[in-house]
Amino acid sequence: MKIKQRPEDFVVREGYRFEPDLEGPVWVYRMDKQKVSTLQALERISKEFAVRRRDLSICGLKDKQGRTEQLVGVLGGALGDSEVLQSGDLRLKLIGRAAQPLSSRNITANRFEVTVRDLSPEEAERVPESAAEVERTGVVNYFDSQRFGFLKHGQGFIARHLLRGDWESALKAFLATPSELDRSDDAKVKTFWRDHWGEWQLRAPQAAGKRYAPILRRLREDPRDFKGAFLHIDRRLRMMALFELQSFLWNEGVKRYLGARIPAADLIGLRYQAGALVFPRSLTRELRDDLWNRTFPLLAPDSHIDDPRVRDAALGALRAQGLTPEQLRVPDSPLFFKHEERPLFVRPGKLRVHPPRPDELNRGKRKVNLSFTLPPGAYATLVVRRVLWFATESARPVLRDAAPEAPQKITRPAATRRPAPERDSRPAPQGFLARQRARKAERAARREAARKPPGTR
Repeated sequence: MKIKQRPEDFVVREGYRFEPDLEGPVWVYRMDKQKVSTLQALERISKEFAVRRRDLSICGLKDKQGRTEQLVGVLGGALGDSEVLQSGDLRLKLIGRAAQPLSSRNITANRFEVTVRDLSPEEAERVPESAAEVERTGVVNYFDSQRFGFLKHGQGFIARHLLRGDWESALKAFLATPSELDRSDDAKVKTFWRDHWGEWQLRAPQAAGKRYAPILRRLREDPRDFKGAFLHIDRRLRMMALFELQSFLWNEGVKRYLGARIPAADLIGLRYQAGALVFPRSLTRELRDDLWNRTFPLLAPDSHIDDPRVRDAALGALRAQGLTPEQLRVPDSPLFFKHEERPLFVRPGKLRVHPPRPDELNRGKRKVNLSFTLPPGAYATLVVRRVLWFATESARPVLRDAAPEAPQKITRPAATRRPAPERDSRPAPQGFLARQRARKAERAARREAARKPPGTR
């Protein structure tokens, strides 16, 4: 299974509402972008149209991969004389003015159109039945891999350093940890500062280093003020460091909660950037109605949880990371964890599966188009992978020893085990070369079968 093989394979259209104000100070544009993240797009707009970054507002962050349409608010004036502006792969169209900067409150829903490629004929035929299963059970509202950008690029959970007050390690993870997945100048800048940590009088030779100028300016003024330097990072990026850890704790807590309430035989597991997630394939009507109406907490020091099963699952996930709610504080700083309730399940709206067609990018394979809507904050990639779990290499059955919880008492899966050994029970990941050899053998077998006369074996 392949998604996002082409930008047009993954299209997101932001549904929005805002109160038009002909005299409003915020000019609202609809932005069409592809192969660039929302934050990268804002950085480009700021630079190319000479707008302060803090004067730009959005409703939500959208993924770099794929094609997206979303709103951008510009405080203080239009970006140019024309209503339509083009900057490389960014297209901006003025659609009105508003009295207030944009925020998540302006999103009504997101509409997705996704092309899934590289499916066998048998896999493609299974999609409608699996989609009907998703409509009956819903999808657990986990945070998907896109939420864990720092983790993906080898920087780890930066928030762990912040909770210890280790500002130097946090800054080093952000500024001086190049990603093995990144070949851009930004990675070269990070490599430079990894090799020259503490030599703040130097200048990285790449132009991409200019984005870190406020951080380095502070370090040249005071070479040991790592806290002050870290606080010069863009506010959104600083908060994302906290959100990553908070989102991971949410995912881990929900896994525990579902494992305590749903038999393991009814669960499937899918790998993602930060580990594994579990999803139900079937639910009784009573349990389904209960779970669909529940929320699960994003933890903070002031979190108060009334439901004992939710409390045990959430705090159990926190203890597994060696933390308590009181420790979710960044000492002496404006950074903080905020308690929120996130819906436990999400139901894709207007879920449609279009008939399979030949896949022009993958010889002998099929492609299937899915379309659906999701509320703000839900991840379309999870819906797609849940629908096509049988075609996902990372799918695995949940261990049979993960027994459901009794009504008033949590029975953890394999209670005598510690959380870490769970990793050992998973099948070893198949490497890239092994997958390539398997695909080559599969293609050879198909060619051989095509050469045989009809009726022979």
